[in-house]
Amino acid sequence: MLVTRPDDFLQAWRALPAEPWGPATARGAMLMAPDGLSAAAVTRADNRYMDPGRRIDAARLHTQHRSLAQALARELPVWIFPGDASTPDATFLNNAFATVPGRLILGAMRYPERQRETARADVRGFFRDVLGYEETDLSGQGCTAELTGSLVIDRRRGVGFCGLGERCDLAGAHAMHAAFGLRLTFAFALAPGEYHTNVVMSVLGGRTLVLCAQGLADAAVAGALRAAYGDQVVELSPGEKNAFAGNCIALREGTVWMSAGAAAALAPGTGTRLAALGWSLRSVPLDEIEKAGGSLRCCVAELY
Repeated sequence: MLVTRPDDFLQAWRALPAEPWGPATARGAMLMAPDGLSAAAVTRADNRYMDPGRRIDAARLHTQHRSLAQALARELPVWIFPGDASTPDATFLNNAFATVPGRLILGAMRYPERQRETARADVRGFFRDVLGYEETDLSGQGCTAELTGSLVIDRRRGVGFCGLGERCDLAGAHAMHAAFGLRLTFAFALAPGEYHTNVVMSVLGGRTLVLCAQGLADAAVAGALRAAYGDQVVELSPGEKNAFAGNCIALREGTVWMSAGAAAALAPGTGTRLAALGWSLRSVPLDEIEKAGGSLRCCVAELY
């Protein structure tokens, strides 16, 4: 079921089955080296987090990306694919590639430069020939759907939260709902100037909602999300969100990852709230990557 009204969402939420839809956290992670990553890529047209006036230090960029991979590898297996300078945003691969058990999902990207990413034979071959996954390709279906950039998923419940805007339209929300096989998808408009849902909110381990309400166009949507998660909500200020604190991820129960810049921007009460809900914070410096308009969660494609 896909709904667009807060009242319909809460009604459907309360009727969800009690048994888990799937594992709450991933069994592996895929990253792509940041070759060609640029703060001046064409995607800056609708990504206000990009600053084309800031030069990216390529050596430091690669060092930070390797440090991210090494840090995450302490929690779960990590695969790193080579980058390609002709696809400068490809290091934010979670928008182009996503999985459910046994299936690779390929996004329907807004920009032609990003559309080339999903054509990569090596990535497709890895899932098809090495992992034995089936493939669902959303491109060519007349929609825009940038996967887990636009769609934040509560993997334990099988519920998707889909922010509509330039990077995902309603047809894309329907296509992703079907491709992921979700029990419920709640589609809603992002606030003007927001390009991806995973910048303004995250669901950690299928239990905790991290939310910046100002990132949503309708306050009633934020109210419905708060009602759904009850005492498991962590509220972010716009300043914390702008530092990418909402672009966080839990790859194991009890541990939440975000960039060092995001962690430094957290108000004391936010960090205390995460700890009180059982989350230990882990971070790595990613300021060179963040110049290009994305952060830690954007760099991670989860393998289920």
